[in-house]
Amino acid sequence: MLKNFLRIALRHITRNKIFSFINIAGFSIGLATCLLIMLYILDEHRYDKHQEYGDRSYRIAAVNNKGENWVASSAPLAFSVKDALPEVEQVARLLTFSDISRMLFQYKEGTEQKQLFESNGYYVDSTFFQIFSYNFIYGNALTALNTPNSLVICDDIARKFFGPVNPVGKQLTINTAFGPFNYTVTGVFNGKTTRSHIPARYFLSMRNNDMWNWTKQQTSWLGNNIFYTYVKLKKGTDAKRFEAKLQSFFNERTAADMKAAGFSQRLYIQPVPDIYLHSSAPNEIGTNGNIIYLYILGSIAAFILVIACVNFMNLSTASAEKRAREVGLRKVLGAGKGALVRQFIGESFLMSLMALILAFALVLALLPYFNILAQKEISLFDNPYLLLWIIALTIAAGLLAGAYPAFYLSAFNPISVLKGKILNNFSAVAIRRGLVVFQFTISICLIFAAIVIRQQLHYLKNQSLGFRQEQQLILPLGRAFLNSENYYTSLKNELTGYPQIKAISSGSAYPGTTNMSDMLFFPKGGSKSDIVDIYLATVEKDYIETLGFQVLNGRTFSKDFPADSASIILNETAVKALGYTAANAVGRKIYYDFGQFRDNRTIVGVVKDFNFASLHNPIQPYAFTTNTFGNQYTYVIINAATDNYSDLLQKIGQVWKKLFPTVPFEYSFLDQDFQRNYEKEQRAFLIISYFTIIAIFIACLGLFGLAIFSAEQRKREIGIRKVLGASVRNVVVLLSKDFIQLVLIAFVIASPLAWYAMDKWLSEFAFHIQISWLTFIAVGILAVFIALLTVSSQAAKAALTNPVKTLKAE
Repeated sequence: MLKNFLRIALRHITRNKIFSFINIAGFSIGLATCLLIMLYILDEHRYDKHQEYGDRSYRIAAVNNKGENWVASSAPLAFSVKDALPEVEQVARLLTFSDISRMLFQYKEGTEQKQLFESNGYYVDSTFFQIFSYNFIYGNALTALNTPNSLVICDDIARKFFGPVNPVGKQLTINTAFGPFNYTVTGVFNGKTTRSHIPARYFLSMRNNDMWNWTKQQTSWLGNNIFYTYVKLKKGTDAKRFEAKLQSFFNERTAADMKAAGFSQRLYIQPVPDIYLHSSAPNEIGTNGNIIYLYILGSIAAFILVIACVNFMNLSTASAEKRAREVGLRKVLGAGKGALVRQFIGESFLMSLMALILAFALVLALLPYFNILAQKEISLFDNPYLLLWIIALTIAAGLLAGAYPAFYLSAFNPISVLKGKILNNFSAVAIRRGLVVFQFTISICLIFAAIVIRQQLHYLKNQSLGFRQEQQLILPLGRAFLNSENYYTSLKNELTGYPQIKAISSGSAYPGTTNMSDMLFFPKGGSKSDIVDIYLATVEKDYIETLGFQVLNGRTFSKDFPADSASIILNETAVKALGYTAANAVGRKIYYDFGQFRDNRTIVGVVKDFNFASLHNPIQPYAFTTNTFGNQYTYVIINAATDNYSDLLQKIGQVWKKLFPTVPFEYSFLDQDFQRNYEKEQRAFLIISYFTIIAIFIACLGLFGLAIFSAEQRKREIGIRKVLGASVRNVVVLLSKDFIQLVLIAFVIASPLAWYAMDKWLSEFAFHIQISWLTFIAVGILAVFIALLTVSSQAAKAALTNPVKTLKAE
């Protein structure tokens, strides 16, 4: 019986090659796409899910009275909380900022000498690995950071400097923000298997010769909120109750200072496993994921699979007439409805298994390219349960896709069928048309989303930011040298006068970087209730001119004004927040009174508003000072006078090697650094675009199959029309218009849905495009064009068929 079933199923597949190919190809592409997206989503959900204590580990974050989120805290908070609240089992802090996130590593043993810049490094307390779980290859995680000047590195760094041997006990010299210090390697962890919101390549003990003294001096509960604070709660602790107690404790310690500063904060805790996908504060440690994108991708995966199933159902029901006589004969010979249902569901199941095998082959072939696109290292076999889940999904999809055609075919009246009186009942036609509308509704939504995302990315890339970002070369200096001022002066003197360079300057930050330095200012004659939180960049005197900020009033810093160390330049937003205007702000004093910091600054200039950070965020109050609040020589900024960077970089590289022979020459371009703020959106656009193309292709496969069926079903009508004088154009229009009407209905349904979804997405940006009605027109024309392209070839083929042959056969 099984042999007979397989023979009939395979005979049906081989006799209907086009329909079978469309079904198997569409279904396999749908399964492969669904599998790729699912692999991506599962990988995104893996972040921090491996943490042994993840169910009771939290990060302390805060929201201020302006509604601004900040996920770092002051230095004394962590261990004060541990001492005061019995629910806390352990705490740890993590520290990072621009000067220390990338450092120069040097290793020398005998005649061997290596030196490389390494990024993604963090200072952490010795208790860090008592909260976070890392897969240690060498060393003991619980004791690795107990001693001063200890260092834990990833296996990639270990191989670079020490090869395949155990490096525990070996020393590396690291140029920190406080100078070069020797660190002892005490542990090596597997960097590839660790998915975390902390994208670490190495950890430095906070109790060391360079950082510990400075850390101990940070006693203010309100200042220097740059320590990421993590707590591990005791088993059985209610997180909500702990959060309330944490706020009460914080209020007791800071109430007076908060009132004096005219400031308030509400603390809350974030579960560590939720941070990567659900936290998007401006000072996140790394680039987090976005749960909204996963919802979008998950929806696309479901839609594509549904489209593939709909194609299967549509084409199976459409080809019912060809098998009607077979069904009639089987019923006359005694076959019951159940046997026929099993036969047809079995055939669809067999085709789905073929599609599954082809889908796995496609995934294995495409996964390396998908990893490049998604910037991941996903393996098909990462999750042992995934293959079982996919097989179950295929079985379910095959049964679902074959269920309606099976019951539809088995319900035919055998007498009517054998007499040729069939079929084309209204319900079957209506269902087919409804499914086509559904397919194209999804496809049009995806086309609309891809176009809007592309328009927004173009806007982000071309929006005026308020400064000159082109032809700006960035050299990291402060993080490699202790006495960076002398080194900067030497470098500038050597390069000044070179014809391919317009200007050279430096600063503690540059546009596109995360600047965590800020200060609370209030205007003269005001009180602390008028306080304004202003971001600060410490810069060299010609920084404003080099980056091309537009001065609205006053002047920039100048060596002709020795008192500029007590001066400040503000942007328009900062001036307005202080109660001034660009016209009357120059010459006024603003004050800060913050713990040990008490002084004033004179406003000497006002610059036009600019976007120092990404366009996700609104323009913030911003200020520039000289040599006051930070290292103004952290980054060297070179404004190039040429687009031929090869000669310029060769010249700078030669000067660098002459001045700093032991330090690798590294550089970046400001515009490229700034665009990295939108890497997440760029990747999302590419992924969504590719999958949109796949969804459209699968939908078009189904439409193509239905066009073949329609032409076959109406061949007698076409023959008669041609004999009566219908032109080829008339016939093509006749066969195409029904499908075009369905696409237009889908467009009407999809337009408001797509607009609502993309308007929600655009609201995540402080600066964004407005969705134009022209976009709707473009999407509608594109959808109609795709449908016409799909069905017109079959329509033309039917129109060009000799009517004599058609009518003779009939």
